[in-house]
Amino acid sequence: MKFTYDVIVIGAGHAGNEAASAAARLGSKTVLITMDMNKIGQMSCNPAIGGIAKGQIVREIDALGGQMGIITDKTAIQFRLLNQSKGPAMWSPRAQSDREAFITEWKRTLENTPNLDIWQDTVSQILVKNNEVIGVITKMNVQFNAKCVILTAGTFLNGLMHIGNVQISGGRVAEPSSEWLTEQLKDFGFTTDRMKTGTPVRVDGRTVDFSKLTEQAGENDFHKFSYLDFKPRNLKQLSCWICYTSPITHKILAGGLTDSPLYNGQIKSIGPRYCPSIETKIITFAEKERHQLFLEPEGVNSQEFYLNGFSSSLPLEVQYNALRSVVGFENARIYRPGYAIEYDFFDPTQLTHTLETKLIKNLFFAGQINGTTGYEEAAGQGLVAGINAHINCHGGKSFILERDEAYIGVLIDDLVTKGVDEPYRMFTSRAEYRILLRQDDADMRLTEKGFRIGLATKERYDLLLEKKEHRDRLISFFREKSVKTQEANPMLESINSSPLKHGTKMIDLLLRPEINIAILTEHFDSLKTELDKIPNRKEEIVEAAEILLKYEGYINREKGIAEKLKRLENIKIKGRIDYDSVSSISTEAKQKLKRIDPETIGQASRISGIAPSDINILLVLLGR
Repeated sequence: MKFTYDVIVIGAGHAGNEAASAAARLGSKTVLITMDMNKIGQMSCNPAIGGIAKGQIVREIDALGGQMGIITDKTAIQFRLLNQSKGPAMWSPRAQSDREAFITEWKRTLENTPNLDIWQDTVSQILVKNNEVIGVITKMNVQFNAKCVILTAGTFLNGLMHIGNVQISGGRVAEPSSEWLTEQLKDFGFTTDRMKTGTPVRVDGRTVDFSKLTEQAGENDFHKFSYLDFKPRNLKQLSCWICYTSPITHKILAGGLTDSPLYNGQIKSIGPRYCPSIETKIITFAEKERHQLFLEPEGVNSQEFYLNGFSSSLPLEVQYNALRSVVGFENARIYRPGYAIEYDFFDPTQLTHTLETKLIKNLFFAGQINGTTGYEEAAGQGLVAGINAHINCHGGKSFILERDEAYIGVLIDDLVTKGVDEPYRMFTSRAEYRILLRQDDADMRLTEKGFRIGLATKERYDLLLEKKEHRDRLISFFREKSVKTQEANPMLESINSSPLKHGTKMIDLLLRPEINIAILTEHFDSLKTELDKIPNRKEEIVEAAEILLKYEGYINREKGIAEKLKRLENIKIKGRIDYDSVSSISTEAKQKLKRIDPETIGQASRISGIAPSDINILLVLLGR
């Protein structure tokens, strides 16, 4: 049989779901092909969304009109805003989700998306004609023809799991790997390599002594992922738990290292430095007597717990004995051991900023096959790939996010410009404009963009305009409202703040580090009256106004830097210079410029190994 679509999406993980949802909602006739419809949106590792820098990505996905934030809010069993002791550029939302509810909500969402079909099968071949993708063939020998194909295969391309000396073919436990596609794409000229990631043991909560663990409850304030106006967290809220390894744990783990695939040569691929296995921790940090672990619930109706920080590929017996040496786990039973998994990925410098491949027109890659790790990084890529696949089908300007517009822009630019030598995870430190890319203002940065392309709804856009109106009016109130000494000094004295010698504007009080809007509201009736004018989402709007008022200087300075550097982004270089003919730049620079073929001088300047002197020479050649 043959079917015809605009867009085919291969894989129903976090990248594939966002890609399929975006393309279909924009108007492309789309089919999502997955091995198992009961694992749509499966959380292969821990049942959590967000975290440092990752939470900002989820808010950006939501601001653009994506689904991850909405689904996380509806299925969250714990929510926390991390890093609140630091500045707002570092605040990062994170939620535990009910694993099964998350899958169910994604499946319900996709099954009710117009223009979207779902097909349960495995893709065995990608069809290409004249260096342009034309469709796929599945194991059931069904042919799907399409204008665009998005490959989001996650860890399934030749996936191989390791538990000690036991090796099992699969993309994750109890699920088969996908074969042949890597070999076919290599025949088309794609460069591929292997990466490794891992997951920890799953514990039966009935066998844990929680009285010996430290409880970590969630928060229940106004914060959430989605900017849409609905009540989040309808499920019962659960705690996480903190525990620690011990010297005995480390001794047991060390005794099994000779059988560790990571250290006996069985695994040769590169794993993430920032999320190492427990056996790597005891070697790298040999001086530490203990390592912190987090016991995280899998769901409201489940006794399964995820032991964050205890990832391992050691033999089952070693994992089991080491677990039982942890205080509180003396009688623990497990559902399954941890394992490492190796899988194929493709060098992301083979992609453009739209995530279309350079070698095959209308073929897009998104997610872990681009060398990234994390649900959020995958979903952000999937959203961009889905939007651009739709654009390639129906016409329009490519959708590209700049580095000063979104963490998603930083992520994609890093991938296609620098490539990867380990699984790429987003950190706030990767963004040079992170004070502009805060979690609180993703809607201000991106919702209008989403609305213009047709992904963000009118409801979402109207909420943005309403929020902006009330936020700006509140900011004007603080700038214009005069405060007399007899009004302010009793309050200032009560909080041990220096009294005023003469009248001032209310903003001058707010700029004191020990004062916030909540304190001022308690003492000034005029401010209470102003806040009462905000009909909805008052706390969210007040927080947005306060951040802009308190950090205005830093924000404006970073905007100025971004605008100056953006001039380089406007100087197009692609196709304008024959790099082989330029004798005054190094051989390494020539090779990298030819391989990556940057679009602009700005992108060229971020390529590893390209020196400032090389950029100056290119500018001279361009007549600048």
